[in-house]
Amino acid sequence: MGKRKTQRKNATMLDSDDDNSSVSSSSTMHSDRMSVSGTEEVELNKDSLLDEAVDNLYEKRGSTGEKALASIIEAFNSNLQHEFVEKKFATLLHRCLNSLKKGSSKEISLASRTVGLLALTIGPGDKAREILEESITPVSQAFKSGYESSKIASLLECLAIITFVGGIEPEETEKSMQIMWQLVHPKLGSNVITVKASAVVITAVVSAWSFLLTTMDRWSLSPKLWLESITYLSSLLDKDDRSVRIAAGEALEVIFEMGSLEKFATEAEGSNNGSVSEGNKSKEGLLHIQGLRAKILNQVRDLSVEAGGKGSAKKDLNYQRSLFKDVLEFLQDGYCPETSMKIGGESLQTSTWSQLIQLNFLRRFLGGGFTKHMQENEFLQDVFGFTPKRNLVGGEHVSNNLKRMYKSPNSVINKARTQHLNKQRMLSEGKKIGHFAVNVGDEDS
Repeated sequence: MGKRKTQRKNATMLDSDDDNSSVSSSSTMHSDRMSVSGTEEVELNKDSLLDEAVDNLYEKRGSTGEKALASIIEAFNSNLQHEFVEKKFATLLHRCLNSLKKGSSKEISLASRTVGLLALTIGPGDKAREILEESITPVSQAFKSGYESSKIASLLECLAIITFVGGIEPEETEKSMQIMWQLVHPKLGSNVITVKASAVVITAVVSAWSFLLTTMDRWSLSPKLWLESITYLSSLLDKDDRSVRIAAGEALEVIFEMGSLEKFATEAEGSNNGSVSEGNKSKEGLLHIQGLRAKILNQVRDLSVEAGGKGSAKKDLNYQRSLFKDVLEFLQDGYCPETSMKIGGESLQTSTWSQLIQLNFLRRFLGGGFTKHMQENEFLQDVFGFTPKRNLVGGEHVSNNLKRMYKSPNSVINKARTQHLNKQRMLSEGKKIGHFAVNVGDEDS
C-alpha cells in the first residue's frame, strides 16, 4: 500500500526539554552520592505508600478502597513500578479482582484501570497470561452488575489491554472481542435481557474491539463474523453521535487495511462447486459485498465534508472530516497516512492504520503516563519500534532525580559550576590588575 504524509490532530507533536547539561568532574562524584541517597529515600517512601495502599484494599469501607486504588494508579502512571510488582503482583491482582466482584461502580472502574496498568507494567509473559486467565470471568460478570457508562468503558479498556498484553492464541483474542461485541450486538435468547447501549458504551466497545482487531490475522476470523461486524459498523456511520461515527470509521479503517472485503469477494467467487443453486448464492453474496462497499464509500464521502451542525464541537468536527478524508483516500487510492509525534526528543512514527489505532488507544488509556511509559516501558517500545533518547552523563543513564539536579539552575551542582566559572573569569581578568586575582581566588565560596 502507498503511504502519505499527513498531520492529524490525533498525532499532536509532543516535545519535552531533553538537553543534557555537562558538569566538571570535581562536582560529579559529590552529586552522585547526594542523588543516590536522595533517590533511595524517595523510592523507599513511594514503596511504603504503595504498600499502605495495597493494605487498604482489604478494608471493607468502599471509600477507603477507592482512595487506595486511585493512589496506586497515580504511582503506576508516574513511574514503572517493576520492583513493587515483583513483590506484590499476586496480592494486587487478587485485591483488584475482589473489587471487580464486590465493589461500587467507581471502585470497579478504578480496579479495572489498575489491572490494565499492572499488565502493561509487567509486559508479555506468564504473569500477563495469568492476569488474562484470572480476570476474564470477573470482568465479564462485572459487565452485568450495572450499566453505568463510565464503569462499562473502564471494563472494556481493561479487557482490551490485558488481552493485548497477555493473549497468545488468536482464540483468546477472539473470545475477548466476542464478549465486547455482545454488549452492543447481543444474541437474543430466552434468558437474555437487552439494554439499549448509550453512545458512550457503543464508542467504547467499538474502540476496544478495533484495538484488538489490529492484532488479528484476517484469515483467522470467520466470514460470517466479518460480514456481521462490517454491516453493523456501516449502520453506526449514520448515527447522530459524532464519537460513535468516528469510532466506527476507525474500526472500518483496520478492516479495509486487512483486505477483508476482498477476502469475502474471493470466497464468494470460489464457493461455486458447479451447481446452479450454489452459483446463484455465490453471485448474490458477491453482489451484497460489492453493494456494502459502495454504501460505505458514499457514507465516508459524506462524512468527510459534513457541515457543522448547531452546537457541534469544532474540534470533533475537524477531526471527523480529517479522519474520513483519509479513509476515503485509502479506499480510492490505497494511501495510508503517516503520522509522527515527539517523545523526549525522539520521533514515534506510524505508517499503518493498525499502528495508529493502537497508538491512540494506548494514549487514551495511559493519559498523562503515556510519555513516561514510552520512554521506559520496553514492551510498548517493541510494539511501536520506538527507541527513546537516552540522557547520558559519563556514559551512564541518568535518573529523573539526577537529571533534575544537573539541570536545575538552583541545584548545588549548577551553583558550584557557576561559582567556578566566575572565579575563572575573575582570575583571567586579574592578570591585568595583579592582587585581585589572589583575593578572588581565595574568597570563601
